[in-house]
Amino acid sequence: MPSPCRPSPASCAAPVCRRKRGSWRSRRSLPRGTDLPAPRPDDARLIELFLDMMTAERNAAANTIAAYRRDLDGLAGWLAGRGRAIADADTEALRAWLGHLSRQGLAAATQARRTSSARRLYAFLLAEGLRADNPALALDAPKRGRSLPKTLSVEEIGRLIAAARARRDHRGVRLICLIEILYAAGLRVSELLTLPHPTLSGDGRFLMVRGKGGKERLAPMSPEALAALADYLAVRARFLTGGRPSDWLFPSRGAAGHLTRQHFALELKKLAGTAGIRPARVSPHVLRHAFASHLLAGGADLRSLQKLLGHADISTTQIYTHVQDERLTDLVRGAHPLARR
Repeated sequence: MPSPCRPSPASCAAPVCRRKRGSWRSRRSLPRGTDLPAPRPDDARLIELFLDMMTAERNAAANTIAAYRRDLDGLAGWLAGRGRAIADADTEALRAWLGHLSRQGLAAATQARRTSSARRLYAFLLAEGLRADNPALALDAPKRGRSLPKTLSVEEIGRLIAAARARRDHRGVRLICLIEILYAAGLRVSELLTLPHPTLSGDGRFLMVRGKGGKERLAPMSPEALAALADYLAVRARFLTGGRPSDWLFPSRGAAGHLTRQHFALELKKLAGTAGIRPARVSPHVLRHAFASHLLAGGADLRSLQKLLGHADISTTQIYTHVQDERLTDLVRGAHPLARR
């Protein structure tokens, strides 16, 4: 059976050509399971105006902008395939698009995010006078079941750190520092890896963190994390490109100039295997969840935890109370004499 995409000039000129390796355009930016034309020029212009606003006025992160672009390019491509455009789409057309997403088997969370992207775009177009109405107001996003965050026990965190300390090279020193800071301060992985150098506050006990939306906060450091940071700073020069100075705390030779999320996640999974923990259970974000869950179990209040995590809305922080409830339920099921009958 012939391949659906051959490396011929005719096929490679198509914008939807799909191939893992090659010099022609990838379809990674398009929604899964669809063959969509490129957005019309007018639609592309409207999307760019919206993204420019999100960058300039909302200070949206690069990953957020990339997600909006994927979602809206997918919407524009679907509309173009049906002879419609963002500028003239009505509510029924958008509902048909949502039905298409559902039939593709996308997760409810993904559908909800794309619905939110459309709502934000049309609210912007209405506010800017680029449309006279907002056809996305009446859209109903699919309800999402809220899954509990994955976490690790205190004992498992200790095993991870012990496995990292068993490494004697400078990369092991960096890995210990990354884990200690992540677990001590509960940072998002993007916040951790883009920490500037130097990064400590004047008294040397807090990290200066820039979070989502450019909001700054102070993150307290534990004595163990401070000691790990001091050890790392002694070997940090080994990671500098050609010995040149870097503004990042965790510099790298890659294009970003700092250690990437993918590289850190891979190192963590390898470390998990060494520590006797299933690698699928471990990621940088799981360490952030562990920080929050362990603080709450130790008596921290939700408002303090919200501030430490940098959550804009306390409802986001409340998910960790459900983690504690689940643990208490498991405890009763396993320990109560009537529960064993």
